[in-house]
Amino acid sequence: MSLSELQDEADAGAPTHVQGAASFSKFITVLQIIADAPGTLDIAQLTKRAPFPRGTVYRLVAALMAEGLVTQSGDGGTFRLGPRLLQLAAKTWEDSDLRTIARDFLESLRDATDEAVHLAVPSHNRMVYIDKLVGSNRVQMKTSIGGQVELHSTSVGKAWLSGLPDQRLLEVIKSLDLRRHTAKTFTTPEALFDELKRTREQGFAFDDEENEPDIRCLGSPIFSRSGEPVGAVSISMPVYRHDARRHELCARLVRQTAKQISAELSRMV
Repeated sequence: MSLSELQDEADAGAPTHVQGAASFSKFITVLQIIADAPGTLDIAQLTKRAPFPRGTVYRLVAALMAEGLVTQSGDGGTFRLGPRLLQLAAKTWEDSDLRTIARDFLESLRDATDEAVHLAVPSHNRMVYIDKLVGSNRVQMKTSIGGQVELHSTSVGKAWLSGLPDQRLLEVIKSLDLRRHTAKTFTTPEALFDELKRTREQGFAFDDEENEPDIRCLGSPIFSRSGEPVGAVSISMPVYRHDARRHELCARLVRQTAKQISAELSRMV
């Protein structure tokens, strides 16, 4: 089915909005803006970036600060995520069944490739790294647990997207800001949709310097017992360590690892 055909079908069966979702979305939007530029935005800059009236932004920020979800520095009055939010996030990652189940498989993947491996889960149209293991090489990706990356330009993001059913995939693609990060980034819904069809067919996603120059990644989706994509595992390396032989090896191993994690996840949860 083509992207335009999916669009027509999705529009015909579009769901109604959940009551209260708009208000909640405003808080999440402000949190995301702060998370994307921690310690760099004061209230004037924040009001320019947030798509809400100035008074609304002031009230949202005040409420977030009162709950400890956002803090303001004394130097310049810039904002960053607060300790309560970070504590909640850390608790989530520590207690994650997926992270616990995947750890041994991630270690095996790291040992077999001697490259950085990541485990990521979807969050608000992004992927969040919940685990990372590195190889012995001195040159590594500058990523960290808790870091967020976009769906359309990364192997973990494209892998997760490829596991979605067509209708849900279309909804997500429509909601994405397909920002260009490099000359190779997919920036149109049609091109991204075609790329995800290829990803499905081959069982892994390939980030060919689409998110940052000189870095290539291969990722594969992890599925729950019900067949829902719940995350992705990836291998990342600099371009100079990637060739046809390594590509074939890493593609096979990342597919295998994702299948093993999915199988174990289905048995335990």
